[in-house]
Amino acid sequence: MRRSYKFLIRPTSKQAATLTACLEDHRQLYNGALEHRRITYRKAGVTVRYSDQSEELKHIRADDQTGQGRWSFSSQQATLRRLEKAFAAFFARLREGRTPGFPRFKGRGWFDSVTWPKDGDGCRWDSQPEHPTATFVRLQGIGHVRVHQHRPVQGRVKTISVKREGTRWYVVLSCDDVPARMIPASGVAAGIDMGVASLVTTSDGEHFANPRHLAASADRLATAQRDLARKKRGSNRRRKAVVRIAALHAKVRRQRLDNAHKTALRLIRDYDVIVCEDLRIANMTGSASGTVDRPGRNVAQKTGLNRGILDAGWGVFLAILAYKAESAGRELIAVNPANTSRTCARCGHCSADNRTTQAEFCCRACGHTAHADVNAATNILRAGLALRRAAQAA
Repeated sequence: MRRSYKFLIRPTSKQAATLTACLEDHRQLYNGALEHRRITYRKAGVTVRYSDQSEELKHIRADDQTGQGRWSFSSQQATLRRLEKAFAAFFARLREGRTPGFPRFKGRGWFDSVTWPKDGDGCRWDSQPEHPTATFVRLQGIGHVRVHQHRPVQGRVKTISVKREGTRWYVVLSCDDVPARMIPASGVAAGIDMGVASLVTTSDGEHFANPRHLAASADRLATAQRDLARKKRGSNRRRKAVVRIAALHAKVRRQRLDNAHKTALRLIRDYDVIVCEDLRIANMTGSASGTVDRPGRNVAQKTGLNRGILDAGWGVFLAILAYKAESAGRELIAVNPANTSRTCARCGHCSADNRTTQAEFCCRACGHTAHADVNAATNILRAGLALRRAAQAA
């Protein structure tokens, strides 16, 4: 299986400046390639492909004034592939009738990663193995950068990326052939219901708390954003205020990831089969404001619900749960969430009136009462096991 490892790197001040220059040159390359495609199509009606721009890259590198020749050719090709993927996604959205979203130019602060597609081609993981107490990654044009490696790397390193997050730098390794770490079987299956009051509720009745990290930091974020609004654009004080806000958001993101990893690990250790909802989170968190002609209803309530869903981090949690299940040899089943919260787990009666409040479920047909999220998780488990039996019988 494939797995990614993310480590903090500790560049010297000179290396940090060089890394910043590397990101800037790759950003300029991306923007230049995008402008080339736009102008060529507008003036000549010709579509420029990745292969065409990759062929021209050698001439760009030969020009000493651009400074592009000091970086890895493969990393620059990866940046051009990144633009190719952006156009492929744009045309896919056009075919599907969605809002197309034409690829945009990357401004400063909107291009924070560079990828080297192959270990040994312009980069080298563990470049100085003679150091028994430290790990280094070598990057062309930058040198040997010290890595804070907090866990061992398994498998074969395939690609190496460097990412900037605020004032911190990270190296991300994508590894192939990572061995699975099997966990002894528990013989138990469970359905899980995602929520805002509780992040996860299992069909066994266990509730995993939703820490609401963004809400906990809301006052500090509001203060920092008011402080930013008073700063003059382009000033050093404004840049420092932007860094402070980015640091607060980064802390919230790390807290959310930490809680998602711990919750997912608990579920993986306790259950052999986990059934979850196949949620369309982007659709669920869409705006309810509507249009001028047809304004939406309950806009404030829907805005608060959207904020709560995004703060809970359902998408992040489900992605972490999926890869942990694959690594541990557990089975994860996704089912259609329609009507799972309004159907009685005892008699099967489905009605919106069954759910009297956020936490209470009372069936209007048979009188069955339960916690609403536990009832939904039971329905999710039943639907998942039915899918599993049907797949085994086929």
